[in-house]
Amino acid sequence: MFKPFHGFAGSRIERKVSSEGGHRLYGPHERRTLAFIRRARELGFTLDQVRALLALGGPGKASCAEVRDIAAHHLDDIRAKIADLRKLERLLASTIAKCSGRNAPECPVIDILDRPPIHIDVRMYGSDRLS
Repeated sequence: MFKPFHGFAGSRIERKVSSEGGHRLYGPHERRTLAFIRRARELGFTLDQVRALLALGGPGKASCAEVRDIAAHHLDDIRAKIADLRKLERLLASTIAKCSGRNAPECPVIDILDRPPIHIDVRMYGSDRLS
């Protein structure tokens, strides 16, 4: 006996009634879809991107050109995050290098933490790019 399961993005994943131990039981197609979702999330795809990939037909059915567009956009996001992290790394490294480590009334690390917030990329944290 299968019951509908609307667990992700409104996608209909059929699951058997839970086992005696309370575990959900899925068929091979549903297990493949769930594994696809898990792997896409592990690779950093957003929930909206995973929904879009599933809407294209999911594993084995999607148009490669459309999937490529989604993946290329995701790669752009990753590269932007890496660039932001490199800027952050340089800022923190130069601040630490200015710190003498002695007791002093001014500490470069404290000074940078006490500044107004740094604008960070919206794709990473929901604000503007690092300045």
